Amino acid sequence: MALVYSTNGGRTCPTCRQAQADCRCKALAKDAVLGDGKVRVRRETAGRKGKGVTVVLGLPLNADGLAETAKKLKAACGSGGTVKDGTVEIQGDHLEKVMQWLTQAGYAPKKAGG
Repeated sequence: MALVYSTNGGRTCPTCRQAQADCRCKALAKDAVLGDGKVRVRRETAGRKGKGVTVVLGLPLNADGLAETAKKLKAACGSGGTVKDGTVEIQGDHLEKVMQWLTQAGYAPKKAGG
């Protein structure tokens, strides 16, 4: 059970158990590297009503870096997309374009899945 309130300092963060005014969990999470460094690219259609997306996994970047990379990939593909759970999703089947862009950016991407 997590400590939620203390008479000493008021509300506390359940993760670090510091007073909410002193909590730095969100700042630390924002700066944390999300990927494992093994860049993988795959196509997905499951759960998307038949619409395909190109998913990039494992980029060794923090949240801001992922957002910036997603923006550049979307522009290169001429498509929309998003950053979700440490992955970059580009709308449509852009596997080859994404692989080429990542290679030019200095990553060593590999195709994943079927």
